Amino acid sequence: MPNKADVKAWKAQLVAQAEQQILKLTDSDQFKKYLNTLAKFHRYSARNIDLIYAQNPQATQVAGFKQWQKAFNRTVKRGAKAIRIAAPIIKKLTPAEQKHLDTTDERAIVGYRYLPVFDVAQTSGEPVLSAKDFVKENLTDHQNVTSLYNAFKDYLNQQTDLKVSEVPLATLNGAKGYFQPSTNEIVIGGDEPDNALKLKTLYHEYAHSQLHGLKSAFKDRPRAYQETQAEAVAYVAMQNIGVDTSNYSLGYVATWAKDKAVIHSALSEIQQVSNKVIELSDGLTKQLGLQEAQKEPEHDLKKLAAQSLNKSYQSLQQQVQQATNPQQKSELKNKLNDVHQKISKRTQKQLQAFAEQNPGIKQPESKLDQSLKR
Repeated sequence: MPNKADVKAWKAQLVAQAEQQILKLTDSDQFKKYLNTLAKFHRYSARNIDLIYAQNPQATQVAGFKQWQKAFNRTVKRGAKAIRIAAPIIKKLTPAEQKHLDTTDERAIVGYRYLPVFDVAQTSGEPVLSAKDFVKENLTDHQNVTSLYNAFKDYLNQQTDLKVSEVPLATLNGAKGYFQPSTNEIVIGGDEPDNALKLKTLYHEYAHSQLHGLKSAFKDRPRAYQETQAEAVAYVAMQNIGVDTSNYSLGYVATWAKDKAVIHSALSEIQQVSNKVIELSDGLTKQLGLQEAQKEPEHDLKKLAAQSLNKSYQSLQQQVQQATNPQQKSELKNKLNDVHQKISKRTQKQLQAFAEQNPGIKQPESKLDQSLKR
């Protein structure tokens, strides 16, 4: 059994490991990985995001051993190495402790313990369905991305002290948009043909308004620092709604100072604004009906996934029938066969699960079995 000194050293090593990983974020690929982690775990503390990233940069969804079993009907694979995250130890304060700490709070955090969690890739079982899977599919549609952009723009104009306007791209000297601190105004290139880029630009400039406005504590950051922060927030926000903008540059990442305190401060600022943007976007996508799947129970989500697969099969059937080019027809048939296999496997799994859950139901004998008995 490890003693207190060993445990303390191990905890310090976890944090140090996280800090070392953060210090490596001076190249774009590493920074993208960190931002992907931030988008996936935006409800975690900055400390736990660092810990998750340091131990498993590929993690996409984490939960405790029992939570995987009870909430998701999944089992952690044998030999899987746990990811450790910090959980506060909360104690009820005595009157004497309240007086000593000069607080009226009945409870206070007196320390932290490191709990084991596991990534979804370390588990097996039922598929993990997320409403964002459906949001992603919806937002790949041109009209829906435009709807979200307009809703976000209207929200900023009507519910905040920001003013958002559009001008022709030709007047922006090569930029896609800008934020003007003196007037608290965001200007966007209204005729930008790429709707995903247009939405990302609005997120980028909104991040500037929150981080680098006249009243912001961070308004005096160097230009390269500001651009990297704003681009990071935009990237996280787009990842959150399922739209991949990895082909867009993340800005001046390599110019960041290799100073631990500065980097942690910068990432903390990114997280704060990312959380705000994510909450706003989630609320707007719900209002637009792009997250309706979230309101349905889990079994209905599965039906939606099945309907999508069946729809794809029917569409490919029509394309095969209409195709005149032999090579194109062959490729479509291969795709049709792949979808058919997926549907078949899914059906077999459902039948098997039903049989296991209902052992008392006698399965009908096949014609082959009956003919053999004769």
